[in-house]
Amino acid sequence: MRKILITGGAGFIGSNFVEHLFENYPGYRLLILDALTYAGTLDNFPEKIKNDSRFSFWQGDITNPEIVNELVAQVDTVIHFAAETHVARSIFDEKRFFITDVIGTQVVANAVLKNPVDRFVHISSSEVYGTSKMDHMTEEHPLNPTSPYASAKSGADRLVYSYYVAYGVPAVIVRPFNNYGPKQHLEKVTPRFITSALLNENLVIHGEGSSSRDWLFVKDHCLALDKILHIDVAKVKGEAINIGTGRDLDIITIARMIRERVPKSKSQFIFGEDRQGQVMRHNASTEKAFKILGWKAETPYEEGITKTIEWYQKNETWWKKLLWMRSVPMRMADGKEVYY
Repeated sequence: MRKILITGGAGFIGSNFVEHLFENYPGYRLLILDALTYAGTLDNFPEKIKNDSRFSFWQGDITNPEIVNELVAQVDTVIHFAAETHVARSIFDEKRFFITDVIGTQVVANAVLKNPVDRFVHISSSEVYGTSKMDHMTEEHPLNPTSPYASAKSGADRLVYSYYVAYGVPAVIVRPFNNYGPKQHLEKVTPRFITSALLNENLVIHGEGSSSRDWLFVKDHCLALDKILHIDVAKVKGEAINIGTGRDLDIITIARMIRERVPKSKSQFIFGEDRQGQVMRHNASTEKAFKILGWKAETPYEEGITKTIEWYQKNETWWKKLLWMRSVPMRMADGKEVYY
C-alpha cells in the first residue's frame, strides 16, 4: 500500500487532490497534515473519506519538526501544499508568510532528507514570476515576485531546488497558475464574485479590472499532479513545471461571466484602488507539461466556471460560514474602505 503525506491537505487544492486520490486509488493510504487555519477545514472532506481507514488526519504546523519528521518517516511520497497564499493578506502580515512558506518548507525538506521518499512534490506558484515579460511564460521566465507572498513562495521554490542539487532529494517543483473551483475560500476573487452575485451584493473590482490571469480549473490541476505522482521520477526530479491553460482572461471579463451565469443576479460592479503588488498579466506556457507529462488542461473556462457556480449554489451551508472572514480592506476612490 502506497503511503502519501499531503501537507495543507485540508485547504482548497489539497482537499480536492485528496478526494481525487481517494476515489481513484483505493490501495493508497493518505496522511494529511494541516494547521486548520482559516483557509483549511475538515468540512472540505466528505464523511465517507473521514470515516475510511485509508484516511488519517493530524492537526499541526509544518514549522514543527517533531510532527513533520514523525509523519514523513511513515510515508513513501510527500506532496507539500501547505502555505499562506493570499497576496493582499501578505501586505498586512508579511512575517507570517515567510515563517510558513519558507521556514515551513525547510522543515519539510529536512524531514525528507532524513527520511528518504520516492518523490517530494512541492507546490509553488506562478506568482513567483511577477508580471509576464513574454506572451506565454515558460519555466525559464525570470522570478520577479511583486508581493511578500510571492517573495516567500520564490524563496521556498528555490530552497526546494537547492535540496535537489545539494542533497539529491527527488524534488519536483510545480508552478500552478490561478486555480478556481469547488471549496475555494471566499478571500479569492472567483468565489468572492460568485457568492457576492448569489447574495446580490456588489462585485468589488481592483482598479479597472484589466489585470489578466491564466485560470486553471482545480480538477485539471489534480490530473496534472496525478501524472507527476505516477511518472518515472527520473523524468521529473529537479524540474520546475508550469500547470496552466495557456489562455488568460482579465478580471472584468471574469466578473461579467460570473454575473451572467448567476440567475437573476442584480449585482453591480464597483471599482476601487488597484491592489498593492499587483501582477498585470500571467499566461502559462504549457509545452513542458505536455512534453514531460503528456498533460494539458481539459476544461475550458466557460465550462469550469459554470461547474464552480453550481457547486456554490448547492453548498450554501459550507460558504455562508465564511462570510464574516472577508476581512481584507481595500480603499475606494472616495476614501472609504470595503472588505472582501
